Amino acid sequence: MCGIVGYIGYREAYPIVIKGLKRLEYRGYDSAGVMLYDGNDLKLCKTKGKVSDLEEKASKETTTNGTIGMGHTRWATHGVPNDVNSHPHVSNSGDLAIIHNGIIENYAPLKEELIKRGYVFHSDTDTEVLVNLIEEIQKKENLRLGKAVQVALNQVFGAYAIAVFDKKNPDEIVVARLGSPLAIGIGEGEYFIASDASPFIEYTSNAVYLEDGEMANIRLHKPMKVRKIKDDSLVDPYIQELQMNLEQIEKGGYDHFMLKEIYEQPNVIRDTYRGRLHANEGIIQMSGVEDNLEKFLNAERIIIVACGTSWHAGLVAEYIFEEFARIPVEVEYASEFRYRNPIIGTRDVVIAISQSGETADTMAAIKLAKEKGAFVYGVCNVVGSSISRETHAGTHTHAGPEIGVASTKAFTTQITVLTMIALRLAKAKGTLSNTDYHRYLQELEIIPEKVKEALETNDRAKEIASVFKDSHNCLYLGRGYNFPVALEGALKLKEISYIHAEGYPAAEMKHGPIALIDAQMPVVIIAPKQGHYDKIVSNIQEIKSRSGIIIAVVTKGDTQVRELADYIIEIPETSDALSPLITTIPLQLLSYHIAVMRGCNVDQPRNLAKSVTVE
Repeated sequence: MCGIVGYIGYREAYPIVIKGLKRLEYRGYDSAGVMLYDGNDLKLCKTKGKVSDLEEKASKETTTNGTIGMGHTRWATHGVPNDVNSHPHVSNSGDLAIIHNGIIENYAPLKEELIKRGYVFHSDTDTEVLVNLIEEIQKKENLRLGKAVQVALNQVFGAYAIAVFDKKNPDEIVVARLGSPLAIGIGEGEYFIASDASPFIEYTSNAVYLEDGEMANIRLHKPMKVRKIKDDSLVDPYIQELQMNLEQIEKGGYDHFMLKEIYEQPNVIRDTYRGRLHANEGIIQMSGVEDNLEKFLNAERIIIVACGTSWHAGLVAEYIFEEFARIPVEVEYASEFRYRNPIIGTRDVVIAISQSGETADTMAAIKLAKEKGAFVYGVCNVVGSSISRETHAGTHTHAGPEIGVASTKAFTTQITVLTMIALRLAKAKGTLSNTDYHRYLQELEIIPEKVKEALETNDRAKEIASVFKDSHNCLYLGRGYNFPVALEGALKLKEISYIHAEGYPAAEMKHGPIALIDAQMPVVIIAPKQGHYDKIVSNIQEIKSRSGIIIAVVTKGDTQVRELADYIIEIPETSDALSPLITTIPLQLLSYHIAVMRGCNVDQPRNLAKSVTVE
């Protein structure tokens, strides 16, 4: 949530900051702002709305000259979305400017104390409190900006990624993070600051990702200094070479990032298992698993923690781990796990799943699990992210940047990784026959071709979307491995088209949801040939007897469901355990086309953020 961009160097800052904010729009936001230092004074421009609105306003109101600048896209937490509450915020003196991602939980008593000392507040935000707290400490103790920021941050509670500028010392920007991501790009005679590396990838391939509880003084023509916020001790920062490129974050001719990312799935699934899956040799080799194989093999249970789409991937993994490796699995919402005093033992393995690697609730669940002595394994997409650093070991999905807020390729690549882990454990434990083990490896290797074939249902999905685009409700049903796919299909429709949808195990329909079924209720049923096919057919018959409208995802050549369903989408056949990688594709396409036809903002649906870095 929220996007931070900053620049200090020799180039004009404004175009870099604006372009960077556009790159971060996928994170979700409701307002935007920019601060520039022109050599004499701070120039601010802020507005409710999109970055394009900010550009228009800046062109009329603000001088856009200057080689130092900061920008921000805000997702409202304290105070409604409006121009005043937008970032950057300035201190009462007008000397300090700040941008902030996160929440300062004890802002209210701090604000009350500052008001007593004569400070006046113009916004409803916690951020304006923080910048004035820094100013008060700076004045009271006669400190340079970096030290004042450190003292202030030791007085606040919450999560933050911040960048602070002081026009009295205009060769420096001070940044810090706790719980919210922050990357620093290092160029020749210039520095870039951003919530992730996408705003500066065309300028430098070298970046430092601040760890939790670290701050950095970024000064022109001087080496960056990184310190611990708590005790001021120096840190030797690790400079990482970026693995993304500019082409990956451009639309590449597609109308939306989401559609591009849907169509990338054959390639990214292949990238995810490349070098790890050697089907002909019967080998799965993943360094994070191999180095910790005994911990997995001796596990009393596996606990999967995740949120949203990643949670659905975890549900699929529950079926796969228990069937293949015969290890008990529990799947937990990370947001609930951290608050219910869970029972965690030293022989538990906790698998944390997150596309961004920055999800706040999942990060908190990881820390709790580590405190209890569990072995924690991460599955995430972003190299250098907080989760990849905080876990004991893990696997990256190699899906490339996912810009669309509604996850698509994250889901399928997460399932790919989790399937490979389960197969490797099954091989080590001997819980799968050699025949079945090799069959699954061979099938997983050709899954990208079957996903590519499933993408050919696009026109059919678009045709069905035109029929149901004005629906008010929708029901998704699946069994076994495809029950989580029903949940994911319903989530996609809700997220981007704003149509109410619910996913259920098909057998649960008669325990309540069947009361909703009538001639106006479309029901999407996932009914591949493999799995509980006869039971699904019975469920379809129950719906048809109540005048329900059936949209069925079936295996090519199906005849039985075809006779019952109103609309059919055909997919290639695969094994039951791997079917979620195929069945999810037409559901993604259906949601996408419905949302487009309804005029919704597909890549940036309302009220949502790509990376939920606050509670």
